[in-house]
Amino acid sequence: MSVSQKLYEAGIISYMRTDSVNLSQEAIDGAVKQIKSGYGDEYVNVRHFKTKSSSAQEAHEAIRPTNFAVTEPAADRNGLRLYELIWKRAIASQMADAQIEKTTAHIAISTLDQRLSAYGEVITFDGFLSVYLESTDDEDEEEQKGMLPPLTVGQSLELKEMKARQGFTRPPARYTEASLVKKLEEMGIGRPSTYAPTISTIQKRNYVEKEFREGKERNYRLLTLKAGEIKGDDLTEITGTEKNKLFPTNTAMVVNDFLVDHFPNVTSYGFTAEVEKEFDEIAQGGIEWDKMIQSFYGDFHTKVETTENIERSEVQSSREIGNDPATGKKIIARLGKFGPLVQLGEEEEGGEKPKFASLRPGQFIESITLEEALDLFKLPREVGVFEDKPMGAAIGRFGPYIRHDGKFVSIPKTDDPYTINEERAIELILAKREADANKFIKGFDENPDIQVLNGRWGPYIKVGKKNVKIPKDKEASELTLAECLELAEKAPEKRGRNNKKK
Repeated sequence: MSVSQKLYEAGIISYMRTDSVNLSQEAIDGAVKQIKSGYGDEYVNVRHFKTKSSSAQEAHEAIRPTNFAVTEPAADRNGLRLYELIWKRAIASQMADAQIEKTTAHIAISTLDQRLSAYGEVITFDGFLSVYLESTDDEDEEEQKGMLPPLTVGQSLELKEMKARQGFTRPPARYTEASLVKKLEEMGIGRPSTYAPTISTIQKRNYVEKEFREGKERNYRLLTLKAGEIKGDDLTEITGTEKNKLFPTNTAMVVNDFLVDHFPNVTSYGFTAEVEKEFDEIAQGGIEWDKMIQSFYGDFHTKVETTENIERSEVQSSREIGNDPATGKKIIARLGKFGPLVQLGEEEEGGEKPKFASLRPGQFIESITLEEALDLFKLPREVGVFEDKPMGAAIGRFGPYIRHDGKFVSIPKTDDPYTINEERAIELILAKREADANKFIKGFDENPDIQVLNGRWGPYIKVGKKNVKIPKDKEASELTLAECLELAEKAPEKRGRNNKKK
């Protein structure tokens, strides 16, 4: 939206915060002129579109170039890319249909009362495809058909080879940002200008994570019929790989259940469309705005006041999984202060305290099994001994770590705390020591709270909990205590939320 805003302000495109598909006659004439000069008269097919939804912003026409003759406006790289998309779609909307010759060949089987089918297609006139070809994010989209070899009716075909591959059912594809926008548009939820902030907000609030998740290896069977013999092969493939897909978090599950339980009218899919319809009726004088607002807000405000007093403990965010085979104690999955976890045992006055373990990425409170939960309690685990002191692997608030001699070393994502061995743990500890040694530049015996350190973006001064930048004309290793104190005093206070000083 920020890129399109710049194009609009420069007069390159029309107003972009609209979902109208209507083009003015001036725009159609400009598009037709450009099509004739660039492609030929046979490529022209004038169309007038009407928006399906009655709530569309018809005060503005569709997003389009202000001048179709301009193919490369004065804009930066992102501006040019967006303009190209807008130009192509607008031009294509006034172009002739593509003409495709599709062929289906039915092949009889001499020994069975069944038939095989082969499909092919050839583009005989490219039409609008010469300008714009829609891409797709749908993994199940049928692949484009190719050409068939020359065939004649009654022709005898010899079977050279036939393959039968074991298949598996596939779950519905997870949403990408693009496919989610498409779904929101189909259901009439939101506006074009709200799609981007909606998707960024649910990620910032940790309701959704955009991740790449590796697939798992799976065995499958392939049968090949050749020269009258059937050969079977056991092969493997990687399945379930998810690239830049949106994954709901456990927090989202709990919040969603709470909202659906207490605010079913607002969380229904048709809420936005229904409200837009009422706004249209207000604009046409069909209903009075204050009565419409009162009919909604009266009940809504009462519901907000009621739910405001609900305690966290009352929200159904836990699930009993089963019992520990060794102790017989209950195992519960629930949302804790620092995220989703499993709990072994219950809090008993004067008794043994329950054990806790954080859920791993991809595990959910609603679906985690007893076996998976028991695996989580294998941490913390002893990895080995280094310098006559034990090393332990565990998962904490900030992720997996190795604990050694009272110090903590983070375990990178490439390693698994459940399987990391002694050799790798020692390697991580030594790497952390080296990094810490390189981090320290100098300190002051008179004031141990002040240190000059190496940071991610260069040297800085640490004064208690405050970090102070070092000016470019100062050499970090030559700073005196007095200079450090002076720079710390001049450094502005860090501001937090709502622009308040910390």
